[in-house]
Amino acid sequence: MGKILQSGVLAQHLHIDSKERNMAELKVSRRAVTGKKVTSLRRQGITPVHLYGPEVEPQTLQCETNVLKKLLGQAGRTALVNLHVFGEKGSKRVLVREVQRSPVGGELLHVDFYQVSMSKKLKVEVPLVLLGEPPALRQKQNMLEHGLTSLEVECLPDEIPSQIELDISGLAEAGQAIRVKDIPVTARITLLDDPDRMVVRITERYVEEEVAKPAAEVTEEAKAEAPEGAEATAEEAPRKEKE
Repeated sequence: MGKILQSGVLAQHLHIDSKERNMAELKVSRRAVTGKKVTSLRRQGITPVHLYGPEVEPQTLQCETNVLKKLLGQAGRTALVNLHVFGEKGSKRVLVREVQRSPVGGELLHVDFYQVSMSKKLKVEVPLVLLGEPPALRQKQNMLEHGLTSLEVECLPDEIPSQIELDISGLAEAGQAIRVKDIPVTARITLLDDPDRMVVRITERYVEEEVAKPAAEVTEEAKAEAPEGAEATAEEAPRKEKE
């Protein structure tokens, strides 16, 4: 089993980015068109949107595609969005839950928004960002193996971090690893991944060494690879000398 960095050391190298962010605003309108007819909406630069959540009546909505693309780049999957539905008072706090794109060209097809309750915890996938350069990588035979690129967390909506930054500059030799259970978090956030799941690990590249063959073996191989004509000529040469 690889060496595990002590959590006391890791605590100095973990940063959960939960700085206050300006909440994005998005305006949408109700959608009457459904099914295959939504193709005509996309041609007009409008993307179908669906809103759902606990104790919330699902709504079929629509939004200008360019506006939606900008929002997705700004909010990602972890930032709360103030959703304004045309004709309704107030706004709804939502998260981007699912984004559907065309397999050819990546055209935006559909977006699902999940309306949250600010008093209830929810589960979210948060990107994991590695910082620093492990000293172990100064050795050419070592390499960094990635086990996870994101972590599933449970917390209140306004506690969702945009990303979790983990400094890996303490990995000094092959065999050292960081697992989920080695990552300390605040009491307001719970990590849901398997505690023994490997996050990163320093491993050694396997290099197959070529073993030198005995001279006799090499000679036999050379004879086997020689053309038949060459072998015959060698056998006939002494006969000609006798004649």
